[in-house]
Amino acid sequence: MRVAFQTLGCKLNFAETSTIGRQFLHRNFEVVEPDQTCDVYVLNTCSVTDRAERECRQLIRRILRHSPHAFVIVVGCYAQLKPNEIASIEGVDLILGSQEKFNLLRYLNNLNKRAIPQIYVSCIDEAVDFIPAYSADVGGRTRAFLKIQDGCDYKCAFCTIPLARGESRSLPIKNILNQAHQIAELGYKEIVLTGVNVGDYGRKIGSNLFYLMLALENVNGIERIRISSIEPNLLSDEIIDFILESEKYCNHFHIPLQSGSDVILKKMQRRYRTEEYLKSIEYIKSKDTDTGIGVDVIVGYPGESDELFESTYQFLKQMPISYLHVFTYSERQKTSAENLPEKIEPRIRHERNIILQKLSQEKRAAFYSSFIGRKLSVLFEGNMHDDCISGLGKNYIRVSAIGDHSLVNTIQDVTINNIKKDVCIGVLSTKSNLKIPINKFEETVVTL
Repeated sequence: MRVAFQTLGCKLNFAETSTIGRQFLHRNFEVVEPDQTCDVYVLNTCSVTDRAERECRQLIRRILRHSPHAFVIVVGCYAQLKPNEIASIEGVDLILGSQEKFNLLRYLNNLNKRAIPQIYVSCIDEAVDFIPAYSADVGGRTRAFLKIQDGCDYKCAFCTIPLARGESRSLPIKNILNQAHQIAELGYKEIVLTGVNVGDYGRKIGSNLFYLMLALENVNGIERIRISSIEPNLLSDEIIDFILESEKYCNHFHIPLQSGSDVILKKMQRRYRTEEYLKSIEYIKSKDTDTGIGVDVIVGYPGESDELFESTYQFLKQMPISYLHVFTYSERQKTSAENLPEKIEPRIRHERNIILQKLSQEKRAAFYSSFIGRKLSVLFEGNMHDDCISGLGKNYIRVSAIGDHSLVNTIQDVTINNIKKDVCIGVLSTKSNLKIPINKFEETVVTL
């Protein structure tokens, strides 16, 4: 039997999909790509925006076009929040909530298509168990996403995640270490610590993220550790200092901002203000100017006037950050923001998204340009095309160089000499690995 998986959303979802996939492997299923014919199709969904939900519906219809008899299973946040909406999509056979998805195989009595989808979704208040997960079974992957925390106790006005995943919870350090050792034994070089609210790790079990980070640094075989994202109010100077002084931890921070206006931050029920956020960014850069810093921001939130959006734009423009993840606000059911007045027109939301996307490009270009003529240590992940391999620097800079596929999953020094779109182009320090002259790039590279 052949099974295909598709994952939408965050790195945590990827870790959980991988864990579900291993259950199928143990039952002698063959895992295939989503565009291949399959007997079972599992879609792990996201519900952060309405766009994520639309994409879910599109993917289901796409898979049924080339695998019309596939048994379609939908799990994840969208399944937890809107199971009946998913049940209305023709071709869906099984819908599982946040608790049920990890026992997916128990619900597969047979693989006959269902006239009416079966729904198994328990109340989110019952989601009290922490189900371990990590992604480390996809061929060629060099980084493993390790789930260290789940759920969230924050009540941000726009967010459905607490409704989809329940309260914050985590495992003791020794359990996380066991999984990290398993990942190392599989040959992975980098671990990315993931969760809904990673900085909240251990709060309810007498521990904290800093203690976990100390323990993980001693895992043999893992050469890099990266934090996927951390809330600004939970990013302490102690954590910053430790990361920037460590040889293993990556000098890369992804810190959600959401708005550069204190008025909007208050409406969003965020736990910090712009002054505190800016202090953290400045502190990081005072310790290491080469650190990569990514920022999440939402545009078009109710009440975001032209003046308040301009405040966000100027705040982001002044900060020494590396890139933005820009989200267009969309109304989410059962959130306190859903019924806020002063809605922003969809057209204006879209225009503001484009403005910040352009700013992100400028920030990334400026950051990348600062490395021209310098060396970066790159963990190569795979081929971009026949002659090029691509990977990431510790500070999350994407690097491409001409070299052999045998360098995948190795860390190499690369001298950066140009930039092409969102990629730094460099030369491997080990010249014997170069197959063709670097001037292959000359026609397409734009030097900034």
